[in-house]
Amino acid sequence: MSNFNVETQKHPDRTVITVRGEIDMQTCPEVAQAAFNTPLNGKRLYLDLSGVAFMDSSGLNLLVLLRRRLHAEGGHLAVTGLQPQPARLLEITQTYALFAADTAVANDSDRLG
Repeated sequence: MSNFNVETQKHPDRTVITVRGEIDMQTCPEVAQAAFNTPLNGKRLYLDLSGVAFMDSSGLNLLVLLRRRLHAEGGHLAVTGLQPQPARLLEITQTYALFAADTAVANDSDRLG
């Protein structure tokens, strides 16, 4: 767990949360804290998981909760940088399409710096 890190970057039109390490029962609360403590006010939330090689069902549950929150606030959740195992988890649970960045969001993610 010492290699686990969550970083939040706030921009005028979006927030980017970058996660590095495994998302599981032990680390999920830290990701949740970063996401739920960030006022989004209908903006886009990008969850960059390019540094996440493993995610369990607690991570999937968090994604569902975040998506509901953003939807209720008129915002959009986009998960970017999916590694094979987390992508496979979303595919098996038939939730991949819920979190995949659409074309407009994907174009924005190219400028995420």
